[in-house]
Formats: sequence, structure tokens, C-alpha cells
Amino acid sequence: MALKDIVVHIDSSPATPSRLDYAIRLAQANDAHLAAVYVVAVAPIHQYTEADLGPELIEAHDKFMRQSAEEAKQQFDEKIARAAIAAEWRQVEGAVPEMLVVNARYADLAVVGQRMPGRLDAGAAPELPDHVVLDAGRPAIAVPYSGAPDTVGKRILLAWNASRAAARAANDALPLLQAADEVRIMVINAEKGIMAHGELPGATIATHIARHGVKGEVVEVTADRGTVGDELIKQCGDFNADMMVIGSYGSFRLRELVFGGTTRRILEKMTVPVFMSR
Repeated sequence: MALKDIVVHIDSSPATPSRLDYAIRLAQANDAHLAAVYVVAVAPIHQYTEADLGPELIEAHDKFMRQSAEEAKQQFDEKIARAAIAAEWRQVEGAVPEMLVVNARYADLAVVGQRMPGRLDAGAAPELPDHVVLDAGRPAIAVPYSGAPDTVGKRILLAWNASRAAARAANDALPLLQAADEVRIMVINAEKGIMAHGELPGATIATHIARHGVKGEVVEVTADRGTVGDELIKQCGDFNADMMVIGSYGSFRLRELVFGGTTRRILEKMTVPVFMSR
């Protein structure tokens, strides 16, 4: 599947310019349409606190949110004019995670930002990017708030644990893997056997993606159960990767349990954009 329809979440945080630049480069590399989604989060204030705050404060809040959206749109328009790509601005009202999920369902890929500790800027939400990955039904790329690399998927680390989520991620990321200069298949704590990695861990997924024109080098390492996320981040640095591909989470029933595991650790400590699917 080609990436022809990309959604990027825009808010008023200082990380947005780098995230937007990265989404633009993704769109340029894939000849894709780019839709920027800015959510004016007015509903929660009106619903729960209007009686306590009074109409003046409510009005001031709404004015601030809309001014923030207008400033973000001006930045978007300036960057798109220079990029010369097909793009559109979508300004919607509601709860940020839910509105972003709705828009992501009509795209091939969603670009979201890493959660910024200690901040909640206009148009942002603490539930991102977890909510989009779990609920959109589409893959997402989380971009570090510290900034994205200038390259897009030239050296990709594919995390492989033979799970359903990893298989989904590897398949969804095929357009990016096919365009990469180098792909490293990282196998951590491989379990041999017909229902796991097979007798040669990583060999079967390497063969599969090779049939799609992707040459992947298999590297196998071990790590303590609680440090898998840290090991993957370390391996990204050792490989000089500019993207990581992972399968994320388990099931909705285990949402809170899994959020405390490998995926959450990677989302907290990521140093390169992370492509996630489930």
C-alpha cells in the first residue's frame, strides 16, 4: 500500500514546527496529500466549569484557543507555500484525542507528537500519542519533541518479536521499508519454535520483506524483561537509525498494563521518529 494520504496533528507547542516539517518531508517523499488537523478544545470547559468560571472567563478561553489556532494556521500556510505539496488545513472543535482519531481513520498514516512533560499547550492533549495508536485503526508516526532528523526513513530499525502487532507494523511500514537505504531487523529475547521465531530468529520475516524488495540485516540481542525499550533505543543509536518501526500494545483489556511496558518506555525516551501499528 502506498502512502498517499497523511494526517498530521498540529497544536501550539514549540515542538510543532519540527513535526510539521517532518510530515511535509514524508508527503514529498511519497507524493502524498497532507492534512493538518488542529482541534479547538472548547467542549470540556463549557460542559464542566461554566457555572464556576462565569461567561467572561469562558469567552476569554475560547478567544485564546481560536487565536492560537489562527497562529498555527499562519505557520502552516507559510510552510506549505514553500513545500509545493497538496495540503489542507482542518480546524475542528471537540476533544483532541477523539477528533484526531476520527481524522486519522481516513488516512494512510497519522503523524503525532511525543508527549511533552510538564506542558499542555493549546490544541494538545496528555492522551496523545497513545490514544491514536490504540483507537485509529491506522499506523502512526510519533515525532520526538526534541526534533526530527532531516532524513525520513533512510536507516530503519524494525523491532521484531514475532507477535501479531509486529507483523502488522512490518506490513504497514512496507512503503517506508522499501524506500530505505538500510533496514536492520532487531530481534530481542527470541523464543525458538514454530509458534515463535522459528529455528533461525528473524530469518522468516527477513525473507518475507525481501520478497517486497526490502533487504534486511538480522541482529539478535538479549535484554532483561524490563529493559527491552531501553535496549531498542540504544540499538537505534548504535545503528544510527532515523526511524524505528514497532508493533505496539496488546489488547484493549490490557491497556493500562501494557502502557507501563515497552511501548510506553519507547514513547517516553524516543530519540528518533517511531512508526507504530497494532
